[in-house]
Amino acid sequence: MKKILFAAALCAGIAAQAQAADEAVPYRYGMDLDIAHLVSVTPIADVCGVVPAQMTYLDSEGTTHTVNYMVFGTGCAG
Repeated sequence: MKKILFAAALCAGIAAQAQAADEAVPYRYGMDLDIAHLVSVTPIADVCGVVPAQMTYLDSEGTTHTVNYMVFGTGCAG
């Protein structure tokens, strides 16, 4: 279930508005994310609840983008 929620958070929008390379923007449902290469994703906290996460990627033109989003922590199982 956690993997499905994490995948849904990453794949919810397939492309994003062009932003400056050093500017992290909050994810909004329906954003267009042009992800050509995933650079990094922050590890998900081992807590039960919603926690912040960040994804950095390169678009098809080689521009770096960073998106902040919320995801369920991994500590709810048990």
